[in-house]
Amino acid sequence: MTVAMVGKPAPEFELKDESGKTHKLSDYKGKIVVLEWTNPDCPYVVRHYEAKTMQKTWEKFGPEKVVWLAVDSSNFVKPESSTEWKGKEGFGYPVLQDPSGTVGKLYEAKTTPHMYIVDAEGVLRYNGAIDDDPRGKSEAPTNHVEQALGALLEGKDVPQTNTKPYGCSVKYSS
Repeated sequence: MTVAMVGKPAPEFELKDESGKTHKLSDYKGKIVVLEWTNPDCPYVVRHYEAKTMQKTWEKFGPEKVVWLAVDSSNFVKPESSTEWKGKEGFGYPVLQDPSGTVGKLYEAKTTPHMYIVDAEGVLRYNGAIDDDPRGKSEAPTNHVEQALGALLEGKDVPQTNTKPYGCSVKYSS
């Protein structure tokens, strides 16, 4: 099994979202894809959704340029709970269901949130934290995902390809 490594082709996967629609990574070739490991019960995720960190980052670049896929690898995730959370938070991207943790382990997702960026050619270009503010105390945190997306869309190298993700552990079944 090939695991996700920055600079290498991102591992292919196929997951259903909260509405039952199937998403394959290869469906999005030609677009930049952000993968956000998430768990709505995690206080770090709650803080970022209250601040609209993910939504604002995605909206800055727009769905025509960037595909944003939340992935919930919690062993207890259910489509109904993802639908309810999505409605409460008001975001428009899908929440992929990975209760077996297969795709989370393939990407070695460790925390929620844990962010990955795949470029238009399908190469993994970023692995790490959403920002440099694990405690939420900085008045001007550096958004690593925003920096990486900006660089990729300008045809430049991602300035920082790996950062240490922070948050809750992914609640894998084993």
